[in-house]
Amino acid sequence: MIPEAAHGAELAIHGAEWTIKELFTYPNEYIYWTIQIVMYPYLTGLVAGAFVLSSLYHVFGQHELKNIAKFALVFSFALLIVAPMPLLFHLQQPQRNFEVMLTPHFTSAIAAFGMVYSFYMAIVASEIWFVYRKFFVEQTIALKTKEGIGNTLLRYLYNILTLGAYDVSEEALHKDERAVKLLAGLGIPVACFLHGYAGFIFGSVKANALWMTPLMPVIFIMSAIVSGIALCMLTDIVIMEWKKFRVKTSKKPWEMTAEEIGGAEIHIIKKTSTYLLGFLIAAITLELIDLIFRGYTAMKSWDILRTVIYEKDFNKIFIMQYGMGNVVPFILLLLPGLTVRRAAVAAVLVLFGVFMMRWNVVIGGQAFSLTFAGFMHYHLPIIPHNAETFKEGLFGALFMGVLPFVLFWIFNKIVPCLKFKQGEE
Repeated sequence: MIPEAAHGAELAIHGAEWTIKELFTYPNEYIYWTIQIVMYPYLTGLVAGAFVLSSLYHVFGQHELKNIAKFALVFSFALLIVAPMPLLFHLQQPQRNFEVMLTPHFTSAIAAFGMVYSFYMAIVASEIWFVYRKFFVEQTIALKTKEGIGNTLLRYLYNILTLGAYDVSEEALHKDERAVKLLAGLGIPVACFLHGYAGFIFGSVKANALWMTPLMPVIFIMSAIVSGIALCMLTDIVIMEWKKFRVKTSKKPWEMTAEEIGGAEIHIIKKTSTYLLGFLIAAITLELIDLIFRGYTAMKSWDILRTVIYEKDFNKIFIMQYGMGNVVPFILLLLPGLTVRRAAVAAVLVLFGVFMMRWNVVIGGQAFSLTFAGFMHYHLPIIPHNAETFKEGLFGALFMGVLPFVLFWIFNKIVPCLKFKQGEE
Protein backbone atom coordinates (compact mmCIF):
# COMPACT_ATOMS: atom_id res chain seq x y z
CA MET A 1 0.00 0.00 0.00
CA ILE A 2 1.18 3.51 -0.85
CA PRO A 3 0.86 6.01 2.03
CA GLU A 4 -1.71 8.71 1.36
CA ALA A 5 0.87 11.51 1.26
CA ALA A 6 3.12 9.58 -1.14
CA HIS A 7 0.16 8.75 -3.37
CA GLY A 8 -0.83 12.44 -3.51
CA ALA A 9 2.73 13.43 -4.35
CA GLU A 10 2.82 10.88 -7.17
CA LEU A 11 -0.42 12.24 -8.68
CA ALA A 12 1.06 15.74 -8.58
CA ILE A 13 3.74 14.61 -11.05
CA HIS A 14 2.92 15.43 -14.66
CA GLY A 15 2.00 12.15 -16.31
CA ALA A 16 1.18 10.10 -13.22
CA GLU A 17 -2.60 10.26 -13.79
CA TRP A 18 -2.53 8.58 -17.21
CA THR A 19 0.56 6.33 -17.03
CA ILE A 20 0.18 2.61 -16.27
CA LYS A 21 3.48 0.88 -15.50
CA GLU A 22 4.39 -2.74 -16.17
CA LEU A 23 7.40 -4.77 -14.97
CA PHE A 24 10.61 -2.85 -14.17
CA THR A 25 10.56 0.92 -14.71
CA TYR A 26 12.43 3.79 -13.11
CA PRO A 27 10.42 5.66 -10.43
CA ASN A 28 10.60 8.97 -12.31
CA GLU A 29 9.47 7.55 -15.68
CA TYR A 30 6.03 8.49 -17.03
CA ILE A 31 4.31 9.15 -20.33
CA TYR A 32 5.09 12.87 -20.44
CA TRP A 33 4.19 13.54 -24.10
CA THR A 34 0.50 12.79 -24.47
CA ILE A 35 -2.38 13.27 -26.92
CA GLN A 36 -1.57 16.97 -27.46
CA ILE A 37 1.91 16.06 -28.68
CA VAL A 38 0.21 13.59 -31.03
CA MET A 39 -2.10 16.34 -32.29
CA TYR A 40 0.77 18.78 -32.80
CA PRO A 41 2.62 16.91 -35.62
CA TYR A 42 -0.74 15.72 -36.95
CA LEU A 43 -2.02 19.29 -37.41
CA THR A 44 1.26 20.63 -38.79
CA GLY A 45 1.20 17.73 -41.25
CA LEU A 46 -2.28 18.69 -42.41
CA VAL A 47 -1.02 22.25 -42.96
CA ALA A 48 1.84 21.08 -45.16
CA GLY A 49 -0.31 18.61 -47.09
CA ALA A 50 -3.08 21.12 -47.79
CA PHE A 51 -0.56 23.69 -49.01
CA VAL A 52 1.15 21.17 -51.31
CA LEU A 53 -2.25 20.29 -52.79
CA SER A 54 -2.97 23.97 -53.51
CA SER A 55 0.49 24.34 -55.07
CA LEU A 56 -0.22 21.56 -57.56
CA TYR A 57 -2.44 24.09 -59.34
CA HIS A 58 -0.62 27.35 -58.62
CA VAL A 59 2.90 26.06 -59.40
CA PHE A 60 2.51 22.95 -61.55
CA GLY A 61 -0.51 24.06 -63.56
CA GLN A 62 -2.87 21.20 -62.72
CA HIS A 63 -5.98 23.09 -63.86
CA GLU A 64 -8.35 20.26 -62.90
CA LEU A 65 -7.51 21.09 -59.27
CA LYS A 66 -8.25 24.82 -59.58
CA ASN A 67 -11.30 24.92 -57.31
CA ILE A 68 -10.03 22.51 -54.67
CA ALA A 69 -6.64 24.28 -54.72
CA LYS A 70 -8.17 27.60 -53.61
CA PHE A 71 -10.15 25.79 -50.95
CA ALA A 72 -6.99 23.96 -49.77
CA LEU A 73 -5.07 27.23 -49.52
CA VAL A 74 -7.60 28.87 -47.18
CA PHE A 75 -8.01 25.63 -45.22
CA SER A 76 -4.22 25.45 -44.83
CA PHE A 77 -4.26 28.94 -43.28
CA ALA A 78 -6.97 27.90 -40.80
CA LEU A 79 -4.97 24.79 -39.87
CA LEU A 80 -1.79 26.85 -39.56
CA ILE A 81 -3.31 29.10 -36.89
CA VAL A 82 -4.30 26.09 -34.78
CA ALA A 83 -1.12 24.04 -35.38
CA PRO A 84 0.97 25.39 -32.45
CA MET A 85 -1.96 25.42 -30.00
CA PRO A 86 -1.49 21.79 -28.82
CA LEU A 87 1.97 22.83 -27.61
CA LEU A 88 0.43 25.67 -25.61
CA PHE A 89 -2.11 23.27 -24.12
CA HIS A 90 0.67 20.90 -23.13
CA LEU A 91 3.03 23.50 -21.63
CA GLN A 92 3.04 23.92 -17.88
CA GLN A 93 3.91 27.64 -18.32
CA PRO A 94 2.19 28.59 -21.63
CA GLN A 95 2.32 32.31 -20.83
CA ARG A 96 6.06 32.24 -21.60
CA ASN A 97 5.61 31.03 -25.19
CA PHE A 98 6.20 34.49 -26.68
CA GLU A 99 9.86 34.28 -25.62
CA VAL A 100 10.43 31.90 -28.55
CA MET A 101 9.66 34.79 -30.90
CA LEU A 102 11.56 37.44 -28.89
CA THR A 103 14.79 35.44 -28.54
CA PRO A 104 15.31 33.75 -31.94
CA HIS A 105 18.33 31.49 -32.39
CA PHE A 106 19.08 28.25 -34.22
CA THR A 107 20.69 26.47 -31.28
CA SER A 108 17.18 25.43 -30.21
CA ALA A 109 14.90 23.45 -32.51
CA ILE A 110 11.75 24.99 -31.03
CA ALA A 111 13.20 28.50 -31.53
CA ALA A 112 13.94 27.66 -35.16
CA PHE A 113 10.37 26.44 -35.48
CA GLY A 114 9.13 29.84 -34.30
CA MET A 115 11.02 31.58 -37.08
CA VAL A 116 10.00 29.11 -39.79
CA TYR A 117 6.39 29.20 -38.60
CA SER A 118 6.30 33.02 -38.77
CA PHE A 119 7.87 33.03 -42.24
CA TYR A 120 5.45 30.38 -43.48
CA MET A 121 2.47 32.24 -42.02
CA ALA A 122 3.54 35.35 -43.95
CA ILE A 123 3.84 33.32 -47.18
CA VAL A 124 0.38 31.75 -46.88
CA ALA A 125 -1.31 35.02 -45.86
CA SER A 126 0.36 36.86 -48.76
CA GLU A 127 -0.63 34.18 -51.25
CA ILE A 128 -4.26 34.32 -50.12
CA TRP A 129 -4.19 38.12 -50.50
CA PHE A 130 -2.92 37.94 -54.08
CA VAL A 131 -5.44 35.21 -54.98
CA TYR A 132 -8.42 37.17 -53.60
CA ARG A 133 -7.30 40.78 -54.12
CA LYS A 134 -9.64 41.20 -57.10
CA PHE A 135 -12.52 39.84 -55.00
CA PHE A 136 -11.75 42.31 -52.19
CA VAL A 137 -11.85 45.25 -54.62
CA GLU A 138 -15.09 44.06 -56.26
CA GLN A 139 -16.78 43.59 -52.89
CA THR A 140 -15.66 47.04 -51.72
CA ILE A 141 -17.26 48.62 -54.78
CA ALA A 142 -20.41 46.45 -54.70
CA LEU A 143 -21.13 47.13 -51.02
CA LYS A 144 -21.08 50.93 -51.49
CA THR A 145 -24.64 50.82 -52.83
CA LYS A 146 -25.98 48.57 -50.06
CA GLU A 147 -27.35 49.87 -46.81
CA GLY A 148 -27.27 48.37 -43.36
CA ILE A 149 -24.75 48.13 -40.54
CA GLY A 150 -23.65 44.64 -41.61
CA ASN A 151 -22.92 45.72 -45.18
CA THR A 152 -21.12 48.84 -43.96
CA LEU A 153 -18.88 46.82 -41.66
CA LEU A 154 -18.17 44.35 -44.46
CA ARG A 155 -17.31 47.21 -46.81
CA TYR A 156 -14.83 48.61 -44.29
CA LEU A 157 -13.34 45.13 -43.81
CA TYR A 158 -12.89 44.51 -47.54
CA ASN A 159 -11.55 48.05 -47.96
CA ILE A 160 -8.88 47.32 -45.36
CA LEU A 161 -8.08 43.96 -47.00
CA THR A 162 -7.38 45.65 -50.33
CA LEU A 163 -4.42 47.40 -48.66
CA GLY A 164 -5.07 50.32 -51.00
CA ALA A 165 -4.41 48.28 -54.16
CA TYR A 166 -7.52 48.90 -56.29
CA ASP A 167 -6.02 48.25 -59.73
CA VAL A 168 -7.81 45.25 -61.26
CA SER A 169 -6.63 45.72 -64.82
CA GLU A 170 -5.49 42.71 -66.80
CA GLU A 171 -1.84 43.67 -66.35
CA ALA A 172 -2.24 44.01 -62.57
CA LEU A 173 -4.00 40.64 -62.33
CA HIS A 174 -1.19 38.99 -64.31
CA LYS A 175 1.25 40.40 -61.75
CA ASP A 176 -0.89 38.90 -59.00
CA GLU A 177 -0.75 35.50 -60.72
CA ARG A 178 3.04 35.67 -60.99
CA ALA A 179 3.27 36.61 -57.31
CA VAL A 180 1.02 33.68 -56.36
CA LYS A 181 3.16 31.27 -58.36
CA LEU A 182 6.34 32.61 -56.77
CA LEU A 183 4.93 32.42 -53.24
CA ALA A 184 3.53 28.92 -53.79
CA GLY A 185 6.86 27.71 -55.14
CA LEU A 186 8.68 29.23 -52.17
CA GLY A 187 6.10 27.86 -49.76
CA ILE A 188 6.52 24.19 -50.74
CA PRO A 189 10.03 23.73 -49.25
CA VAL A 190 9.13 25.92 -46.27
CA ALA A 191 6.00 23.83 -45.61
CA CYS A 192 8.05 20.63 -45.85
CA PHE A 193 10.68 22.11 -43.54
CA LEU A 194 7.97 23.18 -41.10
CA HIS A 195 6.72 19.63 -40.74
CA GLY A 196 10.10 17.99 -41.23
CA TYR A 197 11.13 19.88 -38.12
CA ALA A 198 8.62 17.80 -36.10
CA GLY A 199 10.28 14.63 -37.39
CA PHE A 200 13.67 16.18 -36.64
CA ILE A 201 12.65 16.78 -33.02
CA PHE A 202 11.93 13.06 -32.56
CA GLY A 203 14.74 11.77 -34.76
CA SER A 204 17.39 13.75 -32.87
CA VAL A 205 16.52 12.29 -29.44
CA LYS A 206 19.50 9.99 -29.04
CA ALA A 207 18.24 8.53 -25.79
CA ASN A 208 15.17 7.01 -27.47
CA ALA A 209 15.79 3.97 -29.65
CA LEU A 210 12.48 4.16 -31.53
CA TRP A 211 12.81 7.81 -32.54
CA MET A 212 16.49 8.00 -33.42
CA THR A 213 16.55 7.53 -37.20
CA PRO A 214 17.57 9.94 -39.99
CA LEU A 215 14.48 8.86 -41.93
CA MET A 216 12.10 10.30 -39.35
CA PRO A 217 11.83 13.83 -40.89
CA VAL A 218 11.25 12.38 -44.39
CA ILE A 219 8.65 9.92 -43.12
CA PHE A 220 6.84 12.76 -41.35
CA ILE A 221 6.85 14.92 -44.50
CA MET A 222 5.45 12.20 -46.75
CA SER A 223 2.72 11.19 -44.33
CA ALA A 224 1.93 14.89 -43.83
CA ILE A 225 1.28 15.40 -47.54
CA VAL A 226 -0.89 12.27 -47.57
CA SER A 227 -2.99 13.46 -44.62
CA GLY A 228 -3.40 17.01 -45.98
CA ILE A 229 -4.59 15.84 -49.38
CA ALA A 230 -6.97 13.33 -47.77
CA LEU A 231 -8.45 15.95 -45.42
CA CYS A 232 -9.03 18.49 -48.21
CA MET A 233 -10.61 15.84 -50.42
CA LEU A 234 -12.86 14.58 -47.62
CA THR A 235 -13.90 18.07 -46.48
CA ASP A 236 -14.70 19.12 -50.05
CA ILE A 237 -16.83 15.98 -50.54
CA VAL A 238 -18.72 16.43 -47.27
CA ILE A 239 -19.44 20.14 -47.79
CA MET A 240 -20.52 19.84 -51.43
CA GLU A 241 -22.67 16.74 -50.86
CA TRP A 242 -24.25 18.30 -47.76
CA LYS A 243 -25.05 21.46 -49.69
CA LYS A 244 -26.66 19.42 -52.45
CA PHE A 245 -28.64 17.38 -49.90
CA ARG A 246 -29.93 20.54 -48.15
CA VAL A 247 -31.13 22.04 -51.43
CA LYS A 248 -32.90 18.81 -52.36
CA THR A 249 -34.67 18.38 -49.03
CA SER A 250 -35.38 22.03 -48.21
CA LYS A 251 -38.86 23.46 -48.71
CA LYS A 252 -37.68 27.05 -49.00
CA PRO A 253 -36.30 28.37 -52.34
CA TRP A 254 -32.53 28.52 -52.88
CA GLU A 255 -30.47 30.67 -55.23
CA MET A 256 -29.20 27.51 -56.95
CA THR A 257 -30.83 24.18 -57.72
CA ALA A 258 -29.39 20.81 -56.68
CA GLU A 259 -28.48 20.18 -60.33
CA GLU A 260 -26.53 23.45 -60.48
CA ILE A 261 -24.64 22.65 -57.28
CA GLY A 262 -23.88 19.18 -58.57
CA GLY A 263 -22.15 17.94 -55.40
CA ALA A 264 -18.57 16.71 -55.38
CA GLU A 265 -17.20 16.38 -58.91
CA ILE A 266 -15.88 12.87 -59.55
CA HIS A 267 -13.22 13.92 -62.07
CA ILE A 268 -11.67 16.26 -59.49
CA ILE A 269 -11.85 13.52 -56.86
CA LYS A 270 -10.15 11.07 -59.24
CA LYS A 271 -7.38 13.54 -60.02
CA THR A 272 -6.82 14.28 -56.33
CA SER A 273 -6.87 10.55 -55.54
CA THR A 274 -4.08 9.99 -58.07
CA TYR A 275 -1.77 12.29 -56.14
CA LEU A 276 -2.95 10.82 -52.86
CA LEU A 277 -2.02 7.33 -54.10
CA GLY A 278 1.43 8.47 -55.20
CA PHE A 279 2.33 10.08 -51.90
CA LEU A 280 0.74 7.17 -50.00
CA ILE A 281 3.03 4.71 -51.79
CA ALA A 282 6.06 6.88 -50.91
CA ALA A 283 5.01 7.12 -47.24
CA ILE A 284 4.40 3.37 -46.89
CA THR A 285 7.71 2.56 -48.61
CA LEU A 286 9.73 4.82 -46.31
CA GLU A 287 8.11 3.43 -43.17
CA LEU A 288 8.71 -0.17 -44.27
CA ILE A 289 12.34 0.60 -45.19
CA ASP A 290 12.86 2.05 -41.71
CA LEU A 291 11.27 -1.00 -40.06
CA ILE A 292 13.28 -3.47 -42.17
CA PHE A 293 16.51 -1.57 -41.55
CA ARG A 294 15.99 -1.68 -37.79
CA GLY A 295 15.41 -5.42 -37.90
CA TYR A 296 18.37 -6.06 -40.21
CA THR A 297 20.89 -4.05 -38.19
CA ALA A 298 19.52 -5.46 -34.90
CA MET A 299 21.19 -2.90 -32.68
CA LYS A 300 21.43 -3.23 -28.93
CA SER A 301 17.97 -1.76 -28.44
CA TRP A 302 16.29 -4.03 -31.02
CA ASP A 303 15.14 -6.58 -28.43
CA ILE A 304 13.00 -4.05 -26.59
CA LEU A 305 11.83 -2.44 -29.86
CA ARG A 306 10.81 -5.81 -31.23
CA THR A 307 8.74 -6.45 -28.11
CA VAL A 308 7.00 -3.07 -28.46
CA ILE A 309 6.44 -3.31 -32.24
CA TYR A 310 5.49 -6.97 -32.61
CA GLU A 311 3.82 -7.61 -29.24
CA LYS A 312 2.73 -4.62 -27.16
CA ASP A 313 1.68 -2.34 -30.04
CA PHE A 314 1.05 -4.98 -32.73
CA ASN A 315 -2.63 -4.08 -33.15
CA LYS A 316 -1.94 -0.34 -33.23
CA ILE A 317 0.88 -0.61 -35.76
CA PHE A 318 0.03 -3.50 -38.09
CA ILE A 319 -3.77 -3.63 -37.81
CA MET A 320 -4.77 0.02 -37.32
CA GLN A 321 -1.90 1.95 -38.95
CA TYR A 322 -0.73 -0.29 -41.79
CA GLY A 323 -3.87 -2.38 -42.30
CA MET A 324 -6.81 0.00 -41.88
CA GLY A 325 -4.86 3.20 -42.51
CA ASN A 326 -2.69 2.18 -45.47
CA VAL A 327 -3.58 -1.10 -47.17
CA VAL A 328 -7.39 -0.79 -47.17
CA PRO A 329 -7.52 2.81 -48.54
CA PHE A 330 -4.79 1.93 -51.05
CA ILE A 331 -6.99 -0.87 -52.41
CA LEU A 332 -10.12 1.31 -52.36
CA LEU A 333 -8.43 4.04 -54.40
CA LEU A 334 -6.71 1.61 -56.77
CA LEU A 335 -9.82 -0.34 -57.75
CA PRO A 336 -11.39 0.81 -61.05
CA GLY A 337 -14.62 2.79 -61.08
CA LEU A 338 -13.83 5.09 -58.18
CA THR A 339 -16.95 6.68 -56.67
CA VAL A 340 -17.32 9.71 -54.41
CA ARG A 341 -18.47 7.52 -51.53
CA ARG A 342 -15.52 5.13 -51.87
CA ALA A 343 -13.10 8.06 -52.08
CA ALA A 344 -14.60 9.52 -48.88
CA VAL A 345 -14.19 6.22 -47.02
CA ALA A 346 -10.59 5.93 -48.25
CA ALA A 347 -9.82 9.51 -47.13
CA VAL A 348 -11.21 8.82 -43.63
CA LEU A 349 -9.07 5.68 -43.34
CA VAL A 350 -5.97 7.53 -44.56
CA LEU A 351 -6.48 10.24 -41.93
CA PHE A 352 -6.93 7.54 -39.29
CA GLY A 353 -3.76 5.78 -40.46
CA VAL A 354 -1.66 8.94 -40.28
CA PHE A 355 -3.06 9.72 -36.85
CA MET A 356 -2.12 6.22 -35.68
CA MET A 357 1.37 6.72 -37.12
CA ARG A 358 1.74 9.87 -35.02
CA TRP A 359 0.31 8.03 -31.99
CA ASN A 360 2.67 5.07 -32.40
CA VAL A 361 5.68 7.36 -32.74
CA VAL A 362 4.86 9.68 -29.83
CA ILE A 363 3.24 7.28 -27.38
CA GLY A 364 4.99 4.10 -28.56
CA GLY A 365 8.36 5.79 -28.28
CA GLN A 366 7.72 6.35 -24.58
CA ALA A 367 6.21 2.91 -24.00
CA PHE A 368 9.41 1.16 -22.95
CA SER A 369 11.44 2.00 -19.88
CA LEU A 370 15.05 3.07 -20.10
CA THR A 371 15.77 -0.04 -18.05
CA PHE A 372 14.85 -1.99 -21.23
CA ALA A 373 12.92 -4.32 -18.91
CA GLY A 374 9.65 -2.47 -18.27
CA PHE A 375 6.78 -0.89 -20.17
CA MET A 376 4.38 2.01 -19.74
CA HIS A 377 0.90 2.45 -21.19
CA TYR A 378 -0.93 5.71 -21.83
CA HIS A 379 -4.47 5.69 -20.46
CA LEU A 380 -6.22 8.49 -22.37
CA PRO A 381 -8.37 10.52 -19.92
CA ILE A 382 -11.94 10.41 -21.23
CA ILE A 383 -13.93 12.23 -18.56
CA PRO A 384 -11.88 15.20 -17.28
CA HIS A 385 -11.90 15.90 -13.55
CA ASN A 386 -9.42 18.79 -13.64
CA ALA A 387 -7.72 21.12 -16.12
CA GLU A 388 -4.82 18.73 -16.65
CA THR A 389 -6.98 15.77 -17.64
CA PHE A 390 -9.02 18.01 -19.94
CA LYS A 391 -5.97 19.34 -21.76
CA GLU A 392 -4.26 15.95 -22.02
CA GLY A 393 -7.42 13.96 -22.64
CA LEU A 394 -10.07 13.22 -25.26
CA PHE A 395 -11.88 16.56 -25.01
CA GLY A 396 -8.67 18.55 -25.36
CA ALA A 397 -7.82 16.63 -28.54
CA LEU A 398 -11.36 17.06 -29.93
CA PHE A 399 -11.17 20.79 -29.27
CA MET A 400 -7.98 21.00 -31.33
CA GLY A 401 -9.53 18.90 -34.08
CA VAL A 402 -12.70 20.99 -34.38
CA LEU A 403 -11.13 24.46 -34.11
CA PRO A 404 -9.64 24.54 -37.66
CA PHE A 405 -13.08 23.84 -39.14
CA VAL A 406 -14.60 26.69 -37.10
CA LEU A 407 -11.90 29.06 -38.34
CA PHE A 408 -12.34 27.87 -41.92
CA TRP A 409 -16.10 28.50 -41.67
CA ILE A 410 -15.34 32.09 -40.59
CA PHE A 411 -12.73 32.60 -43.33
CA ASN A 412 -15.08 31.21 -45.97
CA LYS A 413 -17.58 33.92 -45.07
CA ILE A 414 -14.95 36.53 -45.92
CA VAL A 415 -13.18 34.84 -48.86
CA PRO A 416 -15.60 32.30 -50.40
CA CYS A 417 -13.35 29.49 -51.58
CA LEU A 418 -15.95 26.79 -52.29
CA LYS A 419 -17.20 26.64 -55.87
CA PHE A 420 -20.46 24.87 -56.57
CA LYS A 421 -19.62 23.76 -60.08
CA GLN A 422 -16.58 23.42 -62.29
CA GLY A 423 -15.54 26.57 -64.04
CA GLU A 424 -17.48 28.91 -61.75
CA GLU A 425 -15.64 32.16 -61.24
